[in-house]
Amino acid sequence: MRSPRSPEEPLSGYVLSEGEAEADKVGSGRLEPWETIAVDAVGHVIEFWGFKRNQGRVWALLYLRATPLNAMELENELGLSKGAVSMLVRDLERWGAVVRVRHPGSSAWHYRAETDLVRMVSRVIEEREAGFISRIRADLAEARRLAGLAHVPKEKLARLDRMNALASASEKAVRLFLRTARLDVSQMLSVFRDVRSRS
Repeated sequence: MRSPRSPEEPLSGYVLSEGEAEADKVGSGRLEPWETIAVDAVGHVIEFWGFKRNQGRVWALLYLRATPLNAMELENELGLSKGAVSMLVRDLERWGAVVRVRHPGSSAWHYRAETDLVRMVSRVIEEREAGFISRIRADLAEARRLAGLAHVPKEKLARLDRMNALASASEKAVRLFLRTARLDVSQMLSVFRDVRSRS
């Protein structure tokens, strides 16, 4: 699972494209002071978990306003460029965090926030974390297969087996959360307890 980072800490080895850099710039729009604080707070949380801060700000504004806004309104309220808003709402739509709707009397698309937070988080986890953990588990399984062929000492194989068990338990916990919205980390913790008892 992707590690959280400080809002000021850049992603190591990650270079933003011109469009992504634009979508990452925080503008000074025309929000009320209380809205600015709330919207920026959500933006910081989102950025801490590896997303763009403005993705959180766009969602938070739509959630607080509780009424669909079009792209131009998002640009003006948040002080963002047209290109940035376009990129941000595209990503948010893909994750199900915002929904595109038609507003009566307007030809422009409007966007409203997904208000079912569990469903929204589940979709993001399913796309990002679940796929990531599955790839890690597959890599560790391949490492174990190659280690077996290479006649690696038993104690090293045992450590590799525990790494595999942890990855498997992590994947099961994420899949369980996606089905039930309940995160069970007991299997992951049992792997760590097992490691301590064998050390």
